[in-house]
Amino acid sequence: MTSTQANSISIREYLWEMNIRQSKDKSYYGMYYSPFRSETEASFKVDFRKNLWYDFGEGKGGTMVDLVMKLNRCNFHEAMKILEGKKMPFFILPPIPTEKASKTILLDVLPLGNTALISYLSRRGINADAAQNQCVEVYYSIGNQEYFAIGFKNDAGGYELRNRYFKGSVSPKDITTFSLPTDDCMIFEGFMDYLSYLTIHQLLKPQTDTVVLNSTAHLNRAMTFLKNHILVHAHLDNDDAGKKAFTEISRVHSNVVDFSPNYKPYKDFNKYLIQTIKNQKHE
Repeated sequence: MTSTQANSISIREYLWEMNIRQSKDKSYYGMYYSPFRSETEASFKVDFRKNLWYDFGEGKGGTMVDLVMKLNRCNFHEAMKILEGKKMPFFILPPIPTEKASKTILLDVLPLGNTALISYLSRRGINADAAQNQCVEVYYSIGNQEYFAIGFKNDAGGYELRNRYFKGSVSPKDITTFSLPTDDCMIFEGFMDYLSYLTIHQLLKPQTDTVVLNSTAHLNRAMTFLKNHILVHAHLDNDDAGKKAFTEISRVHSNVVDFSPNYKPYKDFNKYLIQTIKNQKHE
């Protein structure tokens, strides 16, 4: 193994294997409680795109190899031996598409069955049967690189894409609606929260009309769908964007129930699901 190969091993996955979990999770970075000391506020940042870490408490950071050297108090050669002994080639990061990269091109769509994608869903607490009933396996390219991801189809024929390293979409962008029809409906920001709801309620598909925004930027596209229902169950995020969306819905609909307090203090339904599963295992 070369140093380049060693430094392409995902820091995120390495920390996960060490049972070091994120305090804050964004699509491109995560905040952790420092593995080097006890602390009450997360000060250890991992940049998922660059695969670099930075400890704000010490003002130091570096690569995967630097992290192993510091964690194990060893030299470079000893760190390389530790990484070689991990036997985890599936943790090697693929090239992360940048904002300047070519647009995402759809190559193929298959039933969801890839073990790496199923494993990713499992780590997010999602029931595989529910995911396979609602999602597909999408193969796509960005520039000259080909990738695969979980695909969630929208009403315009595009797909929201998720895998362990990437959050994106295949155009066109749009909302996703499910009409049974019923007098009431549910609304979710993203499909991971939607799948989390199905998982918690042990469902393979929704039992009531549902709209997944796929981004709060698409809220206006969902307004007509919402107005056609007597009651709206809002399962939005516990953040500024979620609160703003709820306020906007309440302005045009007189009967909206806010379910976000049910999963506080967690940001969204999926984080609540993950913690619920952890608590059940602990009990």
